[in-house]
Amino acid sequence: MSAKHNHYDVIRKPIITEKATTASENNAVVFEVAIDSNKPMIKEAVEALFGVKVKAVNTTVTKGKVKRFRGQIGRRKDVKKAYVTLEEGNTIDVSTGL
Repeated sequence: MSAKHNHYDVIRKPIITEKATTASENNAVVFEVAIDSNKPMIKEAVEALFGVKVKAVNTTVTKGKVKRFRGQIGRRKDVKKAYVTLEEGNTIDVSTGL
């Protein structure tokens, strides 16, 4: 883990959507994570914050949409999501928050 990141900087917030709820049935949790984080950093942060064992981490980056507001063109920020699969017997209740 790099010295400039702590675990709360890596894991931004849990994502609660229909797809994330479906993933939770397969012992997986979805988080929004820092754009510069990598899989080992995410695994270490989840294990430290929630006291669980992580089986696998998959990440995806959603590019921000270009938007127009009052004639000005802007762009939403890019969002990185981590799909964290937990070992059998481990669970995370995302409704309680970080």
